[in-house]
Amino acid sequence: MYVASRFAIAVHILALLGATQGAQLTSDWMAGSIGVHPVIVRNITGMLRRAGLVHTQQGAAGAQLAHPLAQITLLDVYRAVDSQRELFGVHLHPNPYCPIGSKIKGALQKHFGAARQALEAHLAGTTLQQVVRDLGAASAR
Repeated sequence: MYVASRFAIAVHILALLGATQGAQLTSDWMAGSIGVHPVIVRNITGMLRRAGLVHTQQGAAGAQLAHPLAQITLLDVYRAVDSQRELFGVHLHPNPYCPIGSKIKGALQKHFGAARQALEAHLAGTTLQQVVRDLGAASAR
């Protein structure tokens, strides 16, 4: 699964938890809302737990937010599900003898780095409370 999908699923999970305020949502129930297999929900919820964004318990208790929605940014979520991977990749084997191929990685990396910084700045300025408000979700259940 690529980053954007994991990120969107993670935001969906957190929005469900935030919009239902204390309801005990199972991974099966959340998977039905998201449209994925419950194992994917459990895997991504585990990433969110390791990042300190949710508390989890086995069984029907499911997951709960570890912080209020206003204190969780989209950057927190993005970093929870994929902080190691580059946002944009450069093809692996450009021709080192080509005047373009030998320099393409360096030329692109500065632009890709600037794009990542802009993305992260935007995500840092957006909270899950804003996302849930955008959804108009007083109660998802």
